[in-house]
Amino acid sequence: MPNTQAEVQVRPGIEGDLVALTDIYNHYVRETALTFDTTPFTPEQRLPWLRSHPEDGPHRLLVAQDVRIVGADSILGYVTSSPFRPKAAYATSIEVSVYCAPRATGRGIGTLLYSSLFEALAGEDLHRAYAGITQPNDASARLHERFGFRHVGTYAEVGRKFGTYWDVAWYEKRMGPGS
Repeated sequence: MPNTQAEVQVRPGIEGDLVALTDIYNHYVRETALTFDTTPFTPEQRLPWLRSHPEDGPHRLLVAQDVRIVGADSILGYVTSSPFRPKAAYATSIEVSVYCAPRATGRGIGTLLYSSLFEALAGEDLHRAYAGITQPNDASARLHERFGFRHVGTYAEVGRKFGTYWDVAWYEKRMGPGS
């Protein structure tokens, strides 16, 4: 894992990252309740998701890459801002999420990715950002709180995975001028 931020580049995700991004996400699909997807994806199945995050606008995909490594292992994690809901009146709200490669968790990559995402979104016409956090997940709650998110409610036993019902805590962050 890099010791300095200079060894990690944050940049827009590209189609060449798709295998690595799919591998990272599939780890969370197979091993955790942090996502409620239950079946792993192929890179081809994830291509529309990647393409729904252009390099500009409110819906972004950024990746953290260790510049000392070549290939899929260089991708340490990614962050997205996506539409919160499909109806037009929700256009100024986004849902954000961050996923780190298992070898990169707990090392500041999530913080670096969120810092880069919110900096990139600073000029966008956005009013609120939302994040759903499967419970329990104290590390994710602390990360979101560091970025100004506040807990606004919890959906009790909203998803079932691995034979267990899971709660999802919802966090909200004010965006735009004065946030």
